[in-house]
Amino acid sequence: MSSIKRRKGKSRIAFPEDYCVVDIETTGLSPEECEIIEIAAVRYRNGEKAEVFSTFVKPCNAISSFITQLTGITNEMVADAPCISDAIKAFYEFAGDDMLMGYNVNFDINFLYDNLLRCHGIILENDFVDVLRFARKVLPLMPDRKQTSVAAHYGINITGAHRAEKDCEICNACYIHLRDEMRRQEKEDLHEET
Repeated sequence: MSSIKRRKGKSRIAFPEDYCVVDIETTGLSPEECEIIEIAAVRYRNGEKAEVFSTFVKPCNAISSFITQLTGITNEMVADAPCISDAIKAFYEFAGDDMLMGYNVNFDINFLYDNLLRCHGIILENDFVDVLRFARKVLPLMPDRKQTSVAAHYGINITGAHRAEKDCEICNACYIHLRDEMRRQEKEDLHEET
């Protein structure tokens, strides 16, 4: 359980055209005990990819072989990377006041929030959209709704998954499919009512 009382932005059910998809890779699941080793953010304007931020982060502790196997990120790859203080500030400046989007994005937001607060005393207040919430609504019968499973369902290429920038792109492709399907369902529901 986090010792930090987070005052995050609001989770939105929205279909923004301008947003920033975020993804991080970490050494584990706990923001208190684990470290960020990669941050990526892809800015979209009018639904089109506009700008990319991507950086490795040098952790204080060695990356385990399990995490290297999962992400493909080795200790050598992060050896000359910026420290978390520099990387998190650069991410914050890149994201600006954009709405953030991600897949199971609370995980990413909690790590980013805690590190930004710890390193700089800054609160990450951006509102955010969790694409997983759309997947739960649109694909209730899928046995699991992991991002890679949803991507496979829609025929989205997942080569390179579990690297932050690629996961941002997969997330955005899932978002487009799920958004379009939700809009179709809403039209069908309206049509049935009339």
